[in-house]
Amino acid sequence: MKNPFSLYMNRHRSSEPARHAKRSWKKRSPQISFSKSVLYLSLVFFFAPLLVTAFYSFNSSKNSTFSGLSLVWYQQLFFSSMPLWKSLLTSMIIAITSSLAATVLGTLAALGVTWYKFFGRAYIQTISFLPMVLPEVIMAISLSIFFTSIHISQGMLTIFIAHTTFCLPFVYLMVSARIDEFDYSIIEASHDLGANEAQTLTKVIIPSIMPGIISGFMMSVTISLEDYVITSLVNGGGNTTLPIYIYSLIKVGVSPVINALSFLLILVVIALTFVFRKSLKTFASSH
Repeated sequence: MKNPFSLYMNRHRSSEPARHAKRSWKKRSPQISFSKSVLYLSLVFFFAPLLVTAFYSFNSSKNSTFSGLSLVWYQQLFFSSMPLWKSLLTSMIIAITSSLAATVLGTLAALGVTWYKFFGRAYIQTISFLPMVLPEVIMAISLSIFFTSIHISQGMLTIFIAHTTFCLPFVYLMVSARIDEFDYSIIEASHDLGANEAQTLTKVIIPSIMPGIISGFMMSVTISLEDYVITSLVNGGGNTTLPIYIYSLIKVGVSPVINALSFLLILVVIALTFVFRKSLKTFASSH
């Protein structure tokens, strides 16, 4: 039997030329390459609108002409914008509940489709991505017709079902990607130590794929919060989400209060991103 340490050293020595070649290629590569230029332009393209929104949230004027710094729109946001907060609360309730349902269903679907062989498994893997590639208007019309045909009155329930439906494939994709990197030997080790199927699932498998589950949940919340097309077509009225409320303001002109709320949401998302990033690293290192 070969010594494991010698095997590791052989692999280490064999990889040394590759590392030297990589370092020498980096030294020869120019400081500003085409890929870096595309990266920087993409970052500017994505983040410039956010900076503009944050800048104009402090503009004292209601139009696009900058006339001085002011907190008047933040004052109106906190003290004179009750309909806006109600729409945000409705969006948060729908986003969190539908994302929780999509996360549970998507995680179980990823586990079942990845680890079990059954008839139609390949077809399920294929059609599970249809909600991600189909235009939202097609899916919205299909869901609206479906709810009408089974005589479900449109409202919060139909919005919840619709959001769960189109968020589920994203959770399935992210959890499946995590399962593909899963070390199956720890399942055998848990069985050798006397764990049953339920204990293996809750104490071994779920903690190992938890970063993928949390990432899928956060993506579902984001997708649900910004959806307008599907929500507007399955909403029976009286349930105004934040995108629907903002769209209704376009007819009379969007108030800079929306800029103030958008900047606060950006700050919240940035804070949550750093918190989850640190917690996921700690969680992954401890498991």
